Amino acid sequence: MSGATTTVYTVEGMTCGHCVASVTEEVGEVPGVTGVEVDLATGRVEVSGDGPVDGALVRAAVQEAGYEVKG
Repeated sequence: MSGATTTVYTVEGMTCGHCVASVTEEVGEVPGVTGVEVDLATGRVEVSGDGPVDGALVRAAVQEAGYEVKG
């Protein structure tokens, strides 16, 4: 797994399990993403990839799900 990366984002607006599922699904479709872990309580979204993952695409995927990346 050389070149594997993990990036953490903070997402605002998630309030329930459906929100988590939406974000997980959309971000999971970003090219290069191999895993998505969402902590509803903190808004923490950890994105794993088999190499560098385009942060702009992750942000766009979060917006597509209806939420906003903080910062």
